[in-house]
Amino acid sequence: MGLGRKLLAEFLGTALLLACVVGSGIMGVNLAGGNDAIALLANAGATAGILYVLVTVLGPVSGAHFNPAVTLAMRLRGQLRTHEALAYAGVQVVAAIAGVLLAHAMFDLATLQPGTRVRSGHSQWLSEGVATFGLVLTILLGARHRPAAIPALVASYIFAAYWFTASTSFANPAVTLGRALTQTFSGIRPADVPGFVLAQLAGAVAATLVAGLLAGRRTPVVEPGLPR
Repeated sequence: MGLGRKLLAEFLGTALLLACVVGSGIMGVNLAGGNDAIALLANAGATAGILYVLVTVLGPVSGAHFNPAVTLAMRLRGQLRTHEALAYAGVQVVAAIAGVLLAHAMFDLATLQPGTRVRSGHSQWLSEGVATFGLVLTILLGARHRPAAIPALVASYIFAAYWFTASTSFANPAVTLGRALTQTFSGIRPADVPGFVLAQLAGAVAATLVAGLLAGRRTPVVEPGLPR
């Protein structure tokens, strides 16, 4: 399958993922009456639902990474060449920004609005490392042992990670960059992005090493994966 088709799938999937993450956050806040727990529940449920759909329908085309951390893991395992991994990551970042802008447009909000929500500190960085580690490990081991279950595994993991991490599990550098452009419920300050991205990449590398220890280096060629 040509690289162009794969990149189109990555663009569509990542853009729709971000539109859902940000849009459901806006809708959740609008309907929750000030109850952040209900808003987060709506946000987590919508994100898990769209992940299941996107990984199912686009996984056979591109592997459904939607996430530079997942793409890095696949490159480290030799399942992508360097130029392919760079192309994937570049498209994912552009698509994430497009998805955030689309969400703003759908809710008639200012298109460009740099994030203001503070998400910094050791607990946040640890949370992002753990969230990304768990996501990538789920994908790599799932691809080896239960490839047909990966859409459900990814959706279930992200839903849970919204709730058990202090950061609400961004677990995705492209998502983090996109969410730095919204002042809504899902946003993050641009100044806090580097700490998140470094923690996410560290988590992805650690998960790749652990997956190699647990299951060996070889995995199936098709490796659908996210994240939020």
